[in-house]
Amino acid sequence: MTSRETSPRQQPADAVDVVLVGGGVMSATLGTLIQQLEPTWSIRIIERLDDVALESSNPWNNAGTGHAALCELNYTPERADGSVDITKAVAINEQFETSRELWQHLLATGQLADESFVHRTPHMTFVRGAENVEFLRRRYETMTAHPLFRDMEFSTDRAEISRWTPLLTAGRDADEPIAATRSVAGTDVDFGNLTRQLVDNLVRHGAELQLQHEVTSLKRTKDRRWRLKVKDRSWNAPRRTSTVTARFVFVGAGGGALPLLQASGIPEIKGFGGFPISGEFLRTDNPEVVAQHQAKVYGKADVGAPPMSVPHLDTRVVDGKSYLMFGPYAGFSPKYLKKGKYLGLITSLRADNITSMLGAGLKNMDLTQYLLGQLAAAPESKFHTLQQFMPRAHPKDWEKITAGQRVQVIKRDADGKGVLQFGTEVVTAGDGSIAGLLGASPGASTAVSAMVDVLGRCFPQEFPAWREQLAAMMPSLDGVPADAREIDTTASAADEPAATLPEPVDGVLPASVYESQADSRS
Repeated sequence: MTSRETSPRQQPADAVDVVLVGGGVMSATLGTLIQQLEPTWSIRIIERLDDVALESSNPWNNAGTGHAALCELNYTPERADGSVDITKAVAINEQFETSRELWQHLLATGQLADESFVHRTPHMTFVRGAENVEFLRRRYETMTAHPLFRDMEFSTDRAEISRWTPLLTAGRDADEPIAATRSVAGTDVDFGNLTRQLVDNLVRHGAELQLQHEVTSLKRTKDRRWRLKVKDRSWNAPRRTSTVTARFVFVGAGGGALPLLQASGIPEIKGFGGFPISGEFLRTDNPEVVAQHQAKVYGKADVGAPPMSVPHLDTRVVDGKSYLMFGPYAGFSPKYLKKGKYLGLITSLRADNITSMLGAGLKNMDLTQYLLGQLAAAPESKFHTLQQFMPRAHPKDWEKITAGQRVQVIKRDADGKGVLQFGTEVVTAGDGSIAGLLGASPGASTAVSAMVDVLGRCFPQEFPAWREQLAAMMPSLDGVPADAREIDTTASAADEPAATLPEPVDGVLPASVYESQADSRS
């Protein structure tokens, strides 16, 4: 309880300690942390749709990758001298480990129902061409010198890569140079499943959940609280609008966070803008195809492509069933939410961010050209991109699905000009009474670290007292090295690594493997 606010017993009837706007993984994670630290605080979650985790946290609206920088080349850029910078990869790996630690704590204490949301899935990087092969080799040598990545494997041997995942090599030109790395500790995460379990636990322990309710405005009160106007979107609402006041507000509404933070009027949001990018994936549930690929395989992005558009061929496990997904194919929609309004981009424009938006556009003409190229690409051209990963892919096995909206952060740089920022950005008011999260990847994978950051920024008086309890749940926060931890949150689908499969014949596994792998997934 901060000194700037009154105690719960002094609050009016329509007031709570904490309002979480949006029912995604960010709000669910922050609410979980607060409930662990201050179980007497009242929490209300307000979600505009008819269930939680229907926007970015929905499993079909994101890649489901437990981002640990094991396979994503955009986290390991090449320096001018040819060396590989793994600084960001180390940070993201450590942040994901913090998420795993909290999940393990919640599983061990019975606060998560089960571990069906996470599955052991090797993470691979796959490249073609002599220049890319040499870069991947340098990346591998640099990363394995660090203890976080010491178990990574590297190969240019076609037979070995075929044992890892046959779909990459079957039908490929034998003269084409290829290389791959593999980390068997990778994960596939159903963030929708995780979010629902977190919210269920919050509600069981006293939090309120309002579905089909939308925050339409928020204003400061004289006692420095926030008064939120809430619209009931249900068709038979007994009262169309209501209000609630809160000591602390977190806006975890995905693409909807920017306009709400703008509506709050806090000076810290001035200059921020957002560029929406939509996406599509190809998906198959053909068991003969799915059985031959047990990995998340990331490639190299096209010039100008945003990080969220790095092509990847992924194993996905959703509601107990295995699929393969390939993509994403970038697109454009002015909406800030997949189920939002088409005027999202237009209504976010302000006098203080137009310069930032225009400046970012001028600095990123290659991104504009990339998006235009993706929009103009014929379906045959898009499918050819999949065939660069999987030469024998056949259109009859695949269907197109639309992914979620991502809003890339635009902010002012040191010169006051606009810059497009890939990643996430936490925005907090100076007094810590309101915070929000903007941006996309690595997003959900690093939700725990991001929300611990929110706690530190918004509750500076309480945070020192919380530190010991947080470290008990997440030892990495207290400096315990990652290689000294013995935490496993992947046992729910402890599938055998692909290297244990029998030798493929011309890149195809025997039919018996389909049956045995189907049994292991059931």
